Amino acid sequence: MSDGGFLEKLLDGAAVEWLPLEKIAKIKHGKDWKKLSEGNVPVYGSGGIMGYVDTFSHDRPTVLIPRKGSITNIFYVEEPFWNVDTIYYTDIDTGQVVPKYLYHFIKTIDLMALDTGSGRPSLTQAILNRLEIPIPCPEDPEKSLAIQAEIVRILDSFTELTAELTAELTAELKARKQQYNHYREQLLDYEGKDVEHLPMGDERVGTFTRGGGLQKKDFAESGVGCIHYGQIYTHYGTYAHDTKSFVSEEFAKKARMAKPGDLVIATTSENDEDVCKAVAWLGDEDIAVSSDACFYSHKLNPKFVAYFFQTEQFQKQKRVHITGAKVRRVNADNLAKILIPVPSAEEQDRVVNILDKFDTLTTSLSEGLPREIKLRQQQNEYYRDLLLSFPKPEEVA
Repeated sequence: MSDGGFLEKLLDGAAVEWLPLEKIAKIKHGKDWKKLSEGNVPVYGSGGIMGYVDTFSHDRPTVLIPRKGSITNIFYVEEPFWNVDTIYYTDIDTGQVVPKYLYHFIKTIDLMALDTGSGRPSLTQAILNRLEIPIPCPEDPEKSLAIQAEIVRILDSFTELTAELTAELTAELKARKQQYNHYREQLLDYEGKDVEHLPMGDERVGTFTRGGGLQKKDFAESGVGCIHYGQIYTHYGTYAHDTKSFVSEEFAKKARMAKPGDLVIATTSENDEDVCKAVAWLGDEDIAVSSDACFYSHKLNPKFVAYFFQTEQFQKQKRVHITGAKVRRVNADNLAKILIPVPSAEEQDRVVNILDKFDTLTTSLSEGLPREIKLRQQQNEYYRDLLLSFPKPEEVA
């Protein structure tokens, strides 16, 4: 069967009439909700649910279409709701169109192409009223609604399958991460074993160095590699092999440079979790480190130290030294006081080898999950567009 074969079979020779939206639904404006009492009726804006009130503006199935803001956020709602003035609701003639059929079709339209806003995206009622909606078999409303309902059933089944797959993959990823975290904690717990725990700043272990000041003018498109603190927890994993930023040669001459194998550490963040996020620099050249970060030069396996920074025993020690209100920080002097287990080089290599394998598996799942979900969504959109690709009169001619 050809791509359009299923739709042709479904129509079974029935005509399709393209009607302007205003012929099958009335577009209604939203109203302010600030003076309403709290309740269990959802309040919709262009970004989604904003809160809950005790009354509704409409209580039948509808398609919500943003007026301003995120104009591609189309919502299908069946329960009573209230809508504010940034989003329209549609009072649908259910004798002509199945509400969810209308929702699925509007999702195929490039609404950004209809934007009339000079700054903030906007859709006008006049433009929306002119949207053409395909109505199969309009001379036989019962058959028309049956065809629409079948299209909705098929598209809903694809959406449900995508949601189930997403839930399964997410659960698998969560389980793998929990397993990984468990083994990391176990492997790096040397309590009661014949392994010395030393302050990280002990001369037998390593030293911390604060990063240098880095201003916007110091960045360059190419030059000397640089890691600034934001990249540590937005771009990198446990260890880094390349840089995302560069600084000028002039800045590099006065900068504090980390050497291959050093650990680069974010010393500030908006939350406690990201304070002291760290990566082991495994590149082959010295690298500049910005302010709000420091680097740790040491005599240990770089990955062993990076994995230690992820353990609960490190987190417990770190929390004692966190200061600040809005910006949370730990200084290099306090990091030097944290105790780290120092097993033999062979033991460090063994632990790293095991955790590398877990890390690879977890990273693969973490990266594969969004890709798989995106592919499923694209497949869903493909079949949606296919099922709703009704010929227009000029195409038939």
